[in-house]
Amino acid sequence: MIRLHHVPQSRSMRTLWLLHELAVPFEVREWPFDKTLRGADYLALNPAGRVPALEIDGETWWETGAITELLCERFPGTGMGRAPGNAERAQWLIWVHFSETISQHAAALTQQHVMLYDDAMRSPVVMKLEAKRLEKCYQALEGRLVGRAHLLDDGFSAADISVGQAVYMARHFAGTAGFPALTDWYDQITARPGFMASLPVDGGLYTRDYYAPWTG
Repeated sequence: MIRLHHVPQSRSMRTLWLLHELAVPFEVREWPFDKTLRGADYLALNPAGRVPALEIDGETWWETGAITELLCERFPGTGMGRAPGNAERAQWLIWVHFSETISQHAAALTQQHVMLYDDAMRSPVVMKLEAKRLEKCYQALEGRLVGRAHLLDDGFSAADISVGQAVYMARHFAGTAGFPALTDWYDQITARPGFMASLPVDGGLYTRDYYAPWTG
């Protein structure tokens, strides 16, 4: 039995997309993005009080990078991972974990634009800095993707899923129009049924497709 504990449009979307690409049976329990995640029931699954948590065969896994590695090891025939000894193993790990670099900046902007309830609590300086940091991440991706269809030469993998989901969140705050290779790659991978199935059916963290910089 595999059960994903999930908040729509959060990092757990990364695991949801991967599960769809793995084509394994699983179920999803959705949680609201509120103090419920700090309750005893959820903390028993993930002591950090964050999503995702993944119940699998009597164990509970948490942290998206770890979950990605473990799922790809559990289901090696899908091509989503790159096993130890594979020539692309290092690059696979780098890009799987680079997704978290992108996500930390997107999370800071989500807090500034979405979660803070009073304009007096928002910082134009923080917003501008974090948006620029996202653009630096885009530059790194652009350099990798020029001349490539995917992040790895051997084809689509969980590295594309991890980074693609992070870019999905980041694009709410920093557009990719100035990065043509990144934009082409993103458009291609988000046309996949696995990505489409990971999108929220009703609601989510974001009420807009794009949040313009706030000037105070």
